[in-house]
Amino acid sequence: MASKVLSSVKEFFNTLRNLQEDENNHCYTYEDEIQILKKDGDRIAALNLLDYEDQEVFICEKALPKLKDSDDESTLETSICTDDNLLTALQTELTPQPLTITKARQMLSWYTLSQNVNVHAVDDPALRPLWVRCDMSDPARTTWFGAEGVCVASKMSGVKLYSVTCKGPVNKSALLTLDELKQEHKKRHHPSTMAIKGSARFNMFGSIVVENSKIESQSSVTVDFKWSHVENVLETPPLSSTATLNIKVATGDMRSPMFEMFRELQFLQVLADGLRTGEVEWLDPLESKSAVDLTTEYLEELQRLTMSQQEQGSKPPQTDPETDPPLFHSFLVRGDLDFVEQLWVRLRKSVVCYQDVKDSLKLVIEALTYGYIKPWIHRDNSSSLCKLILQPYHQKIEHVSLTDLTPIQMLLEMGLDKMRKDYFNYLIGEELTTPNNLSYYLNTEVDLQEQVIRLRKLHHLLEVVVTCRTFLDLPYDRLFLLTQLCLQHYKTSPYDETHEFQLQIKPALITHFYQSEHPLVWGVEVSSGQGPHMVKTSLQVSDRPLVDHVIFETANETVSDDSTESVCFSTLVCCSLVNFA
Repeated sequence: MASKVLSSVKEFFNTLRNLQEDENNHCYTYEDEIQILKKDGDRIAALNLLDYEDQEVFICEKALPKLKDSDDESTLETSICTDDNLLTALQTELTPQPLTITKARQMLSWYTLSQNVNVHAVDDPALRPLWVRCDMSDPARTTWFGAEGVCVASKMSGVKLYSVTCKGPVNKSALLTLDELKQEHKKRHHPSTMAIKGSARFNMFGSIVVENSKIESQSSVTVDFKWSHVENVLETPPLSSTATLNIKVATGDMRSPMFEMFRELQFLQVLADGLRTGEVEWLDPLESKSAVDLTTEYLEELQRLTMSQQEQGSKPPQTDPETDPPLFHSFLVRGDLDFVEQLWVRLRKSVVCYQDVKDSLKLVIEALTYGYIKPWIHRDNSSSLCKLILQPYHQKIEHVSLTDLTPIQMLLEMGLDKMRKDYFNYLIGEELTTPNNLSYYLNTEVDLQEQVIRLRKLHHLLEVVVTCRTFLDLPYDRLFLLTQLCLQHYKTSPYDETHEFQLQIKPALITHFYQSEHPLVWGVEVSSGQGPHMVKTSLQVSDRPLVDHVIFETANETVSDDSTESVCFSTLVCCSLVNFA
């Protein structure tokens, strides 16, 4: 019997060790029915009090069902289309599935024995922590079992065994008290002293409520609090807490003051994609008049102005961006648009086809060639049309062949010039950065596709900053620091709207947002011991289950009446320390 157990321990250890050392493999099927995964520990909600930041752990769960032959797949697809119950069952199968409590305990035993050099003699037995999904079939309603080795002086001296139990939905009056949590810790560890830490996460900006229904936003701003000297479960974080904003902003939110700029950038991206693929997917126009009509009206207006000024013997007015400060009517709306920028504004709202762009640019070039207009432009513009406008001052204007993708490229260049100046003027005008820090994003020496990518990064950066300014009313020093963090991040990282920017703030700045709100997650941790022998008992209270592999009976997710006591879910994490002789 003992030899059979040791054989199983050795086989399990070798499986974990091979998976641990293979950087390209993140999943292994063990004994046909168990799936072992490598995951970042901090991505598992129920374990977020265990300090697994940037550390991989092993996750054991029930293996997913294997795909059947093509004939069976066709039958299955047909059945899914006609049977909603079958579709629900299939979706359930594709979510993580737990193992039985008996099997989970067996795997924890194998792991523990494999770490004990007195039982399983190997040079380096150290493995990553192991966590096993459980089916809550025991009286304690266990959802996870976990184990991790304890290493002292490069020698494995023991293991910490964890159990995670969940309850809910329950009324807040049914939660463990702080004294009961302390007693739970004392029963296991008999400490002489204990330390208590609190944590909480609140939602600052996310879903909105419309007619008693929640509309989820892709953007979110949450704040994490951490503090000591906890007195009661679910207490409000004190002003002495450390607070960190977690900011994730998706572009295109209609609530954002940047929405109009997003639509402008969206059209810019359409042109860039068309230049790359040779086919433009035109957006619906925002103007009722055609692009050609708008261009004609604009040119006639300029022509009348030019003739009037010539009769009066005066020069056309010019605005120098280096001497005349830009006027901000609202976010990123400037009052110093030059001829090309105003033409871009008209065209981007009205063009619906290639011919629109070509015909409109043809009208502009003819007006320039015959001297009907003498427009002013910013000196630092770099588009082809701007260079064309400057030519009559020195020589006869060159012929421009508006064939192939040339009109699309010219329009794209006009938009890039205008939007770069929009972003530059706002960031510099608000003193959020310096021109030198923007040089990477405003570089016109790289190709047009790369220019668009960098402009998208700059736009996303501004979405983040403007969201915190508008909805959180953060002070200048925090907005300045956030801008620097975002600028530095996007210099070396690809565009990613799911990235979460973090910013340290003082709780006093946002008290009006969270003091009357329910936390998304509230936690308290009781700990004792030092270094690798430190043990913890923690309680987390959340508005939804922190476990995704079991089904909880939850009420319909509607906005509840204030008079109704809100329900929550509790997650208790207990630890036992086992020392090897």
